[in-house]
Amino acid sequence: QVQLVESGGGLVQPGDSLRLSCAASGFIFSIYTMAWYRQAPGKRRELVAAITSVASTNYADSVKGRFTISRDNAKNPVYLQMNSLKPDDTAVYYCNVQILGDYWGQGTQVTVSS
Repeated sequence: QVQLVESGGGLVQPGDSLRLSCAASGFIFSIYTMAWYRQAPGKRRELVAAITSVASTNYADSVKGRFTISRDNAKNPVYLQMNSLKPDDTAVYYCNVQILGDYWGQGTQVTVSS
């Protein structure tokens, strides 16, 4: 019953911005840590950002100062604001929650290219 649905990806140029959204349902959203991961072709999936139930955040070093994760506990969305995008940010971005095991959305493609 847990469902995570990502949206907001697309093709952009270096320096542009995107805002990703994750719509969550099927669990008590407000008590769980939510996270964004990404996976580029030929690479392992890596943690990009996480946000706890009390809104503390954690970011990968590669995105600090450029990306911001946020949540709306009343309406159950998780956002990832991505600024100053670089070609190395190109990947499929996944929403994640850990409830015993990991749950994932379908992913949304972000491509940064000139």
